[in-house]
Amino acid sequence: MKKNLFYLLILVLVSACSWENEETFYPEVENCDTLDVSFTMDIVPVLSNNCFSCHSNANAPDFGSGIALEDHADVSSSSSLIVAAINHVEGVPSMPKDSDKLDDCTISKIEAWVNDGAPEN
Repeated sequence: MKKNLFYLLILVLVSACSWENEETFYPEVENCDTLDVSFTMDIVPVLSNNCFSCHSNANAPDFGSGIALEDHADVSSSSSLIVAAINHVEGVPSMPKDSDKLDDCTISKIEAWVNDGAPEN
């Protein structure tokens, strides 16, 4: 009798298990580190990949409304406008132009860098 009860318990436990994929139960949480965001390591690559086609020193006069984003001084002085543009705030041209909005982590890193005083690091 005890042996049958044991087998029944095992059968119930096994049948209660799901064979769904792991991602369904444990979705990958993006690790978005916004502490110690670096201008050189974090911000410049985003600008280079998403902004320089219009906002490089060479292209800004013709394609970037005169807004160049190649050096720290230019980026830090335009930081409030950049944050508004990448967040697609109404009344500000959405950036990157004619492209999808940047991912949430990238936006959070830029905002963290700006909120930290836009250090040249």
